[in-house]
Amino acid sequence: MQGRCTCGEVRYRLTERPLFTHCCHCSWCQRETGSAFALNAMIETDRLEVLSGAPEEVATPSASGKGQIILRCPRCRVALWSHYAGAGRKIAFVRVGTLADPADCPPDVHIFTATKLPWVTIPAGVPVFAEFYRRSELWPQASLDRLAALAP
Repeated sequence: MQGRCTCGEVRYRLTERPLFTHCCHCSWCQRETGSAFALNAMIETDRLEVLSGAPEEVATPSASGKGQIILRCPRCRVALWSHYAGAGRKIAFVRVGTLADPADCPPDVHIFTATKLPWVTIPAGVPVFAEFYRRSELWPQASLDRLAALAP
């Protein structure tokens, strides 16, 4: 999978399929994206390869109070991926909309739907949680194994 910012200065590729894809409906993500939700595909950072350009790190606050680092194109300012405090820099949360074919990464789960906008319809068959969930109950074993391999 490959992706880029709007102006094309920063291009990247994922060297493997993402671990899991979250569609987050929290009010924080709504405000940050200016949309109804954020759609993030999680992948090990060492499996995200920058092909051109140099994304700029921007430290921003987060709902947890621990902040996040958003990597943006320095020219067009599009957010490409971020690192949250919980996973640190080991996991990149790639903005699915920056992929060349976003349809390749549909949501595996919808989270924080307690604050979902009422006009957003979630397709049947996709797990939905008012807040968060247990990874062990939803993630495929291969993804859990990859995540475990990151532990010190």
